[in-house]
Amino acid sequence: MKRITSPSEYQQVYQESVQQPEKFWADVASDFVWRKKWDKVLEWDFHKPEVKWFIGGKMNITENCIDRHLPVRANQTALIWEPNDPQEEYRSITYQELYDQVCRVANMLKNHGVKKGDRVCIYMPMIPEVAFAMLGCARIGAVHSVVFAGFSSGSLVDRINDAGCKLVLTSDGSFRGDKKIDLKSIIDEALLKCPSVEKTIVYKRSGSSVKMKSGRDFWWHDEIKKATSTCEPEVMDSEDLLFILYTSGSTGKPKGMVHTCGGYMVYTSYTFQTAFQYQPGQIYWCTADVGWITGHSYILYGPLASGATSLMFEGIPSWPDMGRFWHVAEKHRVNIFYTAPTAIRSLEKAPLSFIHQYDLHTIKVLGTVGEPINEEAWHWYQEHIGRNQCPVIDTWWQTETGGFMISPIAHVTKLKPAYATLPLPGVQPAVMDENGKELTENGVEGRLTLKFPWPAMARTIYGDHQRFKDTYFSTFPGKYFTGDGCKRDEEGYYRITGRVDDIIIVSGHNMGTAEVESAIDEHSAVCESAVVGYPHDIKGQGIYAYVICYDKPHEEDKLRSEIRDLVSKIIGPIAKPDKIQFVSGLPKTRSGKIMRRILRKVAEGETSNLGDTSTLLDPAIVDEIKSGAL
Repeated sequence: MKRITSPSEYQQVYQESVQQPEKFWADVASDFVWRKKWDKVLEWDFHKPEVKWFIGGKMNITENCIDRHLPVRANQTALIWEPNDPQEEYRSITYQELYDQVCRVANMLKNHGVKKGDRVCIYMPMIPEVAFAMLGCARIGAVHSVVFAGFSSGSLVDRINDAGCKLVLTSDGSFRGDKKIDLKSIIDEALLKCPSVEKTIVYKRSGSSVKMKSGRDFWWHDEIKKATSTCEPEVMDSEDLLFILYTSGSTGKPKGMVHTCGGYMVYTSYTFQTAFQYQPGQIYWCTADVGWITGHSYILYGPLASGATSLMFEGIPSWPDMGRFWHVAEKHRVNIFYTAPTAIRSLEKAPLSFIHQYDLHTIKVLGTVGEPINEEAWHWYQEHIGRNQCPVIDTWWQTETGGFMISPIAHVTKLKPAYATLPLPGVQPAVMDENGKELTENGVEGRLTLKFPWPAMARTIYGDHQRFKDTYFSTFPGKYFTGDGCKRDEEGYYRITGRVDDIIIVSGHNMGTAEVESAIDEHSAVCESAVVGYPHDIKGQGIYAYVICYDKPHEEDKLRSEIRDLVSKIIGPIAKPDKIQFVSGLPKTRSGKIMRRILRKVAEGETSNLGDTSTLLDPAIVDEIKSGAL
């Protein structure tokens, strides 16, 4: 793959990629192993909507992630696994060992009747076996549906039944900091309502005592012994299903996003290498869980398709102390570090001594994912973790996009704090006003859409193509609507301002919640904030801010006044929060997403019907917020 080495080269490659997108992606795809080359690069119609890439191409993603590397990388480390407990031994898995393990899992699945097209639910901790499980499914053409091993049995029921999963791969339990979580009992409860599941295979991780149902439940360690370490990869069509991954729906019913084999492989590998400027031999660490798209695309498929060494982490950043991330980074001499703004903001609260005791000089590139990063956290991250020498790669993308869309390129793009900067080659964004007109000039603000397909985009919502069309392609016909608002400044740089449903219209002015939050977070006493709109008699909507402070404020009214003055100074008087409630935490999902619908309802005075809160990291925080509502 040809590297981009300068801003002028980026401009040249970008222009080529949008003027001749089919040629551009065909050139990228030619680096991979295809059993049969495609007949046509692209067919698309955003009105149906329907998209196909590399039509007629035959391949297997695991052959490209593992087999093709063996002649030169058999003894290179593919995966490093760092366990929850720092006293436990870490594991290094070479590409040869990965091949053996993936083939064994693939054969284990075959031995239990799993075949091409069958759906397999994976509900496992962050251990190497979860990677073997995903790749083992892909090896034989089974469709994996990974469910984050922290979701409730009810969430599992919805996802297993929607996908019609035939088999579940799980574990007796998992570790999260100083907690032991019993996964098997959650699976047992879910399977009472999942008629499609015929068997479960259980990996022994925590040593918890579990009930095994005869004829349905099998121990992984017993079954893997019966499986051989060679398995021919199933030849897949480029557009065959690779996986289904569920994301929260606004209606409460989860959306099963469908990703296919060929385009996803090409795109995740290209964007991984391009954005991070990955060099052979570097140690790359993405702190996400494989239960989310970040783990799929940028722990597993993108790095492995690039022949990289990818670190998997089972633990949490705050245990056994707030220096855990930096201990792991020093221990494994990490070169690229990719994490979420939520984690950065929580680590910011800790004394700097937790950082200074570790040698982080091997880190060359920093990255962020999951939400827009506020300026204060951006600067803290670059100064204290990057020593003011590392670029911060603020990646904007979604479960639906499959891979990075707007992102700096390390050591190439001129950075702006809190800006995702410029679209990657092949990505064609368009900013729309609320009347559906494209704003073609710079220095504008509106809704972020994409007007041309890219290889890794989701093809549909599993079993509900009409919902796919209604959700993403009906707001602006002929374009994919991201649901996000954005600013494009005079240099053409993009700043994501938050979900459009998080746009607050104050006295006729559109206020992006992310922008207001970023301003509030600039106050030295503030750790994190979340802003929502609520009905206001005069302005139409008022601004309600939920604010977490580093320390419990002694003079709340004085601090409220300071925060309002700061927001007024940074954005303008129109953005001053009308109400500021100090809270100890925010209602977040386990992936770090703030459940704003709960905050909106509380701000509106609705505290009795808040919907399902079972998937929150800490459901108890909702009661605290309700009791302190202004």
